[in-house]
Amino acid sequence: MPTGVPIEFAGVTKRFGPVAAVSDLSFRVEPGRVTGFLGPNGAGKTTTLRMLLGLVTPTAGSATIGGVRYRDLLSPLSSVGSALEAASFHPGRTARDHLGVYAKAARIDPKQVPIVLDTVGLTEHAARRVGGYSLGMRQRLGLAFALLGDPGVLVLDEPINGLDPEGIKWIRGFLRQLAVEGRTVLISSHLLSEVQQSVDEVVIIARGTLVHRGPLSSLEIEGAATKVIVDSPNRDQLVAALGAASATFEEARAGILVTGLEPGQVGHIAFAAGVEVSSLHRQKSGLEDSFLALVGEGGSL
Repeated sequence: MPTGVPIEFAGVTKRFGPVAAVSDLSFRVEPGRVTGFLGPNGAGKTTTLRMLLGLVTPTAGSATIGGVRYRDLLSPLSSVGSALEAASFHPGRTARDHLGVYAKAARIDPKQVPIVLDTVGLTEHAARRVGGYSLGMRQRLGLAFALLGDPGVLVLDEPINGLDPEGIKWIRGFLRQLAVEGRTVLISSHLLSEVQQSVDEVVIIARGTLVHRGPLSSLEIEGAATKVIVDSPNRDQLVAALGAASATFEEARAGILVTGLEPGQVGHIAFAAGVEVSSLHRQKSGLEDSFLALVGEGGSL
């Protein structure tokens, strides 16, 4: 079974004329984990991945796989499997022929072709011309190409895009299995709800710079302002007490939603005003709120 190696970006910078697409970006992707690479449109995600795969030359810094630049790998397809969103296929070729061409060029056993087609659920469509494939089927074919050399490192750009609900459920489990096997898995995505259910670590960039990295759980802690749900049998008195304390709040279905205060502070306001509290708890911030707090409300994945 292939073993993953770390991916490392060290001070990576890329300028296109006066425009800095990526600026001094440093982070590490570990084996045995699914790492989500997130950022608003234009944040530099694709440029970063292209630098890793040797398609774009960094202005400064380095991007390595197991300490080696992609172009210096002895057997690239057997070391790193990649599927970029913009990947194109010859519309007149069948899926089987498409993979066969790359297997021959990379000196990969042709027996791998039917194996990877079966892995991604394309066996029954292997003899169809790719020009007739749906977007979801093209995504699966791109993943089959990434798996062709049975690599220890997978770099996937928007792998969930275009998949139907069944396909999304399948790829969640598949990504997890790749990580369990010890492979290094780096995926970019703009589908926050899907990333939330698929990854262990998150790396977020905005305007070409790193704004957050860490376990998925840490994003909810660091990203957004604290929100507390509080309620009382006498909600009018509670509202009056919060207003007198200059708290920021709004009425919600579950009670009063207070922003910017800790539960203990909200409880103290109620206690000091002699207001009975029937419920008081922190509202768990969603990934979307955390993301917007980190990159600004104008950004979107």
